[in-house]
Amino acid sequence: MISQPHTPNGLLAREREVEKIRTALAAAHEGNGSALVLEGDPGIGKTALLQYVCDTLEGERLLRVTGLEFEATFSYAALHTLCAPLMSGLERLPEPQREALRVVFGLAEGEAPSRFLVGLAVLGLLSDAAEEQAVLCVIDDAQWLDPASAQTLGFVAHRLDSELITMVFALREPGSVPELVDLPRLCLTGLPHGAARTLLTSEFRAPLDERVRERILAEAQGNPLALLELPRTVGPGRAAGGFGLPQAVPLSRRIEESFERRLRPLPEPTRTLLLIIAIEATGDAALVWAAADRMGVSTDALAAAEAAGLTATDGTVRFHHPLVGSVVHHTASPAQRRRVHEALSQSMLAKADEDRRVWHWAQAAIRPDEDVAAELERLAARAGARGGAAAAAAFLERAAILTPDAGTRAWRALGAARAAHGAGDYPKAERLAVEAQAGPADESRTAQADLVRAQVAFAQRRLRDAPRLLLNVARRVGPFDTGLARQCLVDALATGALIGRHSEEMREALAAARQAPPPPGPPTTIDLVLEGLLALFDDGAREAVPPLRQALTEVRDPVWLQRPALASLIAVELWEDEAYVELTRTQVREVRRSGALGSLSVGLAMSAAVAAQAGDQAKASALIAEEEALAEVLGASPLPYPRLHLESVRGRASAEPFLSRTLREAVERDDGQAIATAHWALSVLHNGLTNYQSALEAARAAVRRDEPAITGLALFELVEAAARCGEVEEAADALAALRRRTGLAVTDWARGAEAYGTALTLGDDERAEHWFRQAVDRLDGCRVVLHPARARLVFGQWLRRAGRRREAREYLRGALESFSTTGAEAYAALASRELGATGEHARRAATDPLDQLTERELHIARLVATGATSKEIGVRLFLSPRTVDAHLRSIFRKLGITSRRQLRDWKGIG
Repeated sequence: MISQPHTPNGLLAREREVEKIRTALAAAHEGNGSALVLEGDPGIGKTALLQYVCDTLEGERLLRVTGLEFEATFSYAALHTLCAPLMSGLERLPEPQREALRVVFGLAEGEAPSRFLVGLAVLGLLSDAAEEQAVLCVIDDAQWLDPASAQTLGFVAHRLDSELITMVFALREPGSVPELVDLPRLCLTGLPHGAARTLLTSEFRAPLDERVRERILAEAQGNPLALLELPRTVGPGRAAGGFGLPQAVPLSRRIEESFERRLRPLPEPTRTLLLIIAIEATGDAALVWAAADRMGVSTDALAAAEAAGLTATDGTVRFHHPLVGSVVHHTASPAQRRRVHEALSQSMLAKADEDRRVWHWAQAAIRPDEDVAAELERLAARAGARGGAAAAAAFLERAAILTPDAGTRAWRALGAARAAHGAGDYPKAERLAVEAQAGPADESRTAQADLVRAQVAFAQRRLRDAPRLLLNVARRVGPFDTGLARQCLVDALATGALIGRHSEEMREALAAARQAPPPPGPPTTIDLVLEGLLALFDDGAREAVPPLRQALTEVRDPVWLQRPALASLIAVELWEDEAYVELTRTQVREVRRSGALGSLSVGLAMSAAVAAQAGDQAKASALIAEEEALAEVLGASPLPYPRLHLESVRGRASAEPFLSRTLREAVERDDGQAIATAHWALSVLHNGLTNYQSALEAARAAVRRDEPAITGLALFELVEAAARCGEVEEAADALAALRRRTGLAVTDWARGAEAYGTALTLGDDERAEHWFRQAVDRLDGCRVVLHPARARLVFGQWLRRAGRRREAREYLRGALESFSTTGAEAYAALASRELGATGEHARRAATDPLDQLTERELHIARLVATGATSKEIGVRLFLSPRTVDAHLRSIFRKLGITSRRQLRDWKGIG
């Protein structure tokens, strides 16, 4: 905590800001860590405020780093500086986290770890240090953090709820660091007039004409640095008379001009030394003086800079204010900057400095040079292997600029585009991909650049751009890479299905797929999928079923691991409930192992939907919590599908506003598959609530969309809703349409769904009994458990109306038990009423205490029940062990237990 209750005289009018930070530090001592972002213009006093905080700490361990404008190319540079004092705790981290940090800090070789694993490792290091004393992390000039450090620190900053850690970031422009945009903010504004006048008086002690004073105060607008610098622009004559004051210009420019005026009279060796400090940026005194020696600059050059108040030495050589470095850099000529880069490159002899040495060498190059470009390319590969995708992109971009050969230059630009995409810098990735396409004609390179652009379109949710780019790739590579061409056609069809079956994008994808060259050898899984999709989307022909069913037989095929949404769509379209469940389970397990988090997000969403349909609401809720946690760290919106499935099965009337809102949002996006799914979910909900007219309208809307997979499920709902509403002809038409789809399938799910619909359309006809029994028998054991339970329910209703109460009770009891077990509340209530109508009192199920848990708590409880430790759970959910333990305490309190053993023994938690 800050030891002094008030700000000192040198830090005027910042009591409120100091108190805000003091409050955050006090909360951290109680285990309620937090992050705070200081925002303000250059010179507004952010650094001074942070320095005061650092100088007046009591009981906190201080970790501090400053973003450096000229170091932003080097991945994890700032993070390495921040973590360096904590590396003794590295061995106490779980092995995957330990190795992730060793790789990204260049201490070990290995595959590039995910940035989320790196973030969790840093959180672990900080949390470990906080076990001894609370930790304050100060990150100044955050706008200049290298992207990898910014992503990691942003990740950590969002996970401090239960930690003894406070993080304070300072940056200039609001929103300039996307990873920090939703953190609490504290905006520093100019000093009040009185405080500004006091500061100006303390700086300028010579007589000052009142008009001049007021002009300076007006121009400075309370900016402390401006108040210190602007008086330097007023000569003695004008100070007395107030004549000839310069015209107003933007404040930051005025401050820069002040520094420029202080630089001009300095001797040339001093200016050269200042440029070395600015370009080297880390303040490494040994390296600064090694480069100075090479340039013939003696140690005497530093004295003039210190006398001018521009530099300070405290074991490092640094500027008093970051703007000084910017001004020094920008006022130097390109030739002067190149000479300094060359001197620094020649001064870096240690292997650990190889990245920086080559980078300086590249910056010193005046014209294309293949030797330098090749070294940068090699360096990019090494940076990529350490997880520094942003650094790899920067090195390859510079390599492309320095490449003499136009073709090689274009290929390196393509490599830079891929690296930028991996770093999440989508605008740069797209720009570099376009540059790669501008090189000498090369169909392969042009196609691969389009593939990068398609990936960018996916990442930015520009789904309508992706099919066109994928089709461009397929057309270009078709003559020499049939396999890639066919993969792109499959992806274009799959994307078209998401946009909408009858969209222009789907029509174009179908037209291209019809012209696809035949596979070069025995059909692969991708060939079977392409053949099946083409038949399915063309006219739903029977020819689609054999190849798609064959493709689904191998659930571990990379085709499905990379396309979880397509796998689920095809499995449901073919009524393959076993494949529907197993594909998602395998996909999530395998992708967890590979670390492909983009695929994992979709896989978790699909797996949650499957769990909801399989009657495991606890698992569905846990997977949704994990998918939402992953979406948060990916900076994406959670996918709507799993919640649509969960709420439709759960059957609470209170879910209707959520389903309707999700539908509206899908309509606004013109997202065909989501629109159909939302309509279907509403039809399931309303059929369960016996709001049959509403169910009928929702099911009609879903069927009209004619989207794959969902249409078959919606026809199931439409048959029931139409039959209940007395719409006999519509029910018969819907049943005929359902039969056309189930007739292509071979599973009991398909046969049972068909029998269910047939029985409903027969009403009280005695022939219905045969079809009800067929539905119950066929659907028994179906993995989509709502359907077999509903078959028992409607058969029990039919038997009760026929006066066969004793038989009815058997089926209604089974239905009630199944609905109660799976948490299908609306259908459970309906089954209970029907059972009561037979004369049997149905006991109301007791409220499950697990319902008190949030989805994240439920997920943690389930993981604890499997024996997972807090560290293992933290890795899974991107949380620190301390945060997991805090959730666990809340779980214990809600369930009235005190130990993990009791939780493992809790019925229904496993």
